[in-house]
Amino acid sequence: MEADYIIVGAGSAGCVLANRLSKDPSNRVLLIEAGKRDNYHWVHIPVGYLYCINNPRTDWCFTTEPEEGLEGRSLIYPRGKVLGGCSSINGMIYMRGQAEDYDGWRQMGCTGWGWDDVLPLFRRQQDHHRGESEHHGAGGEWRVERARVRWAVLDAFLDAAEQAGIPRTEDFNRGSNEGGGYFDVNQRSGIRWNTAKAFLKPALSRPNLRVVTEAQVERLIVEAGEVRGVLYRQGGTLHEARARRETVLAAGAIGSPHILELSGIGDPEVLRAAGVEPQVAVPGVGANLQDHLQLRLVFKVRGVPTLNEKATSLFGRAAIGAEYLLRRSGPMSMAPSQVGIFTRSGSEKATPDLEFHVQPVSLDKFGDKVHPFPGMTASVCNLRPESRGSVHLKSPDPARQPAIAPHYLSTEGDREVAVRSIQIARHIASQPAFARFHPEEYRPGAEHDTREALVAAAGRIGTTIFHPVGTCRMGSDPASVVDPRLKFRALGGLRIADASIMPAITSGNTNSPTLMIAEKAAEMILEDARQRV
Repeated sequence: MEADYIIVGAGSAGCVLANRLSKDPSNRVLLIEAGKRDNYHWVHIPVGYLYCINNPRTDWCFTTEPEEGLEGRSLIYPRGKVLGGCSSINGMIYMRGQAEDYDGWRQMGCTGWGWDDVLPLFRRQQDHHRGESEHHGAGGEWRVERARVRWAVLDAFLDAAEQAGIPRTEDFNRGSNEGGGYFDVNQRSGIRWNTAKAFLKPALSRPNLRVVTEAQVERLIVEAGEVRGVLYRQGGTLHEARARRETVLAAGAIGSPHILELSGIGDPEVLRAAGVEPQVAVPGVGANLQDHLQLRLVFKVRGVPTLNEKATSLFGRAAIGAEYLLRRSGPMSMAPSQVGIFTRSGSEKATPDLEFHVQPVSLDKFGDKVHPFPGMTASVCNLRPESRGSVHLKSPDPARQPAIAPHYLSTEGDREVAVRSIQIARHIASQPAFARFHPEEYRPGAEHDTREALVAAAGRIGTTIFHPVGTCRMGSDPASVVDPRLKFRALGGLRIADASIMPAITSGNTNSPTLMIAEKAAEMILEDARQRV
C-alpha cells in the first residue's frame, strides 16, 4: 500500500490531520487507527465516559508504574483507542490554556508557537456558541457550547470563591483563564462532539483518503536515514504501508514514543534493557513526561441537592434518563466537571497555577459507586508541575504496554503547591456562601492540618486528570526530539504532531491544544510540499 502521507493514529490530532491533508485531491492520505469505529453508543452520550474509560472497546487500559509519591499506588491511565481517540472518551472541556504558555514555548526556542501565532489556529477550528469575535471563531468544525446543567451547590461554590477573592469569568479562553465559572464543552445539542465527527466524517467521502481501523502500527520502516512508512498488524496479518512524502506520528504522548522505541529509535540504554537493538540514538524519546495531578477533596453537605441522591435512587435514575431522552439535558449531558476555578497558589505566581474541577457528586475514586450521602467534589490540580516522568517500552512485543512513570510529587515545589491547594480549597469552602450548607470535609479529612500530614494526604488522594504531554519534546536545541516545524531531528520523512511535542504542559485541559498542534502541523506539511514543487 502506498500513500503520499501516512498518519499513525486517528485520535484528536490524527482526525484533524486527515481532514487537512486530504483537502487537496492530489494528496493520497492513509490514516491508520488501532481502535474500532466510534459507533459505540456510550461514546456519544456525554456521561458515557464512565463506560468508555477502562473499557477495552474504547481505551488502551494503560496503568502507571507504582508511584512513590502516591504511596506506591498504580493508577489507571486512560487513552482513547477508537476513532476520535481521547476526544471520544475525555471530559469534553474546551480549554486553550494561557497566553503565557505559548509565549513560554517561543521563549524556549519554538519559533512560531507564541500566543499570537496559535490564536488564529484555535479560531479557525472553532464553531463557538458566542459567534465570531476577537478571541473566538464561528463556522469551524470544533463545536463549543455552554454546559446544559446548573446546580445550586456549584453556584454556591463559585460565590464562595468570589468571597475568597477569586473573580467570576464568563470565558476561560481569552488568553487569561483566571477566575471561576462554568466550563464550555465540546458538544452539539447535548451530544459529545469528537474529532471523528467534526473532522474525519466530512472527509470520508474523499476518494484520496483511506482509513484503516483495528490496525496497530508495530514499527516504522527506516531506510538510509529516512522513514519510508510503517508496518502494521490487522487481523493477525502484518501489512506494509509506504509513504511517498511523509509519515506523521499522531499516536499521542504514550503511543508515539512507544512506536519510536519499538522501531529501535530512542535511548540506547533503554532499548537494550527492553531487548530492542538500537538503530538511531535519540535519548529524548519518552522523556519529559508531564501530567496534571489532581487532589480530590470531598465535602459532605446538607440542605442542597447533589447528584448523589439522584444517582442512588431508582426514581432519580429514571428521571435522569427521561430528561436526557426528551431534552438532551440534565446529568446525562454533563461533562465530568461542570465548574472551573483558576487561581494562584501564592502571591509570587505571575499567572494562575491551580485549576479546580468542581462536581455536584462524590465518590472515592473513578469507577466506584457514589457516596450514600449528599456530597460534592472540589478537585484541584497543579497546572505547572515540576515533576518529570517517562514513557518507555518494557519489551519488543508491541502488544505489551509501555512503562508509564509520571513521578508525581517528586519535587519539593510540587509538594508545596499540593499543600497550598488543599488549604485554598478549604478556604473557599469556609466562606459564607458555601458554609451555609454545613460542609464537612470527608476526604482527605480536616484532621490533616500540618504540612507533613497534608503532603501525606496529597499522596493518598492524588490521581491523574489524564493530561500526559511532552514525551517527544519540541525545541531548537539538539536534545529536542522534533524541531519547531515538528520534523524529527534524527531522521527524514517523519513528523510528530500530537501532545507529545509540547515542551511544557499547558495551563489547563490539553485536548484542544492538541487539535491546534495538528492544525499547525498540517499547515507546515502543506507549505513544505508546495516549496518542493
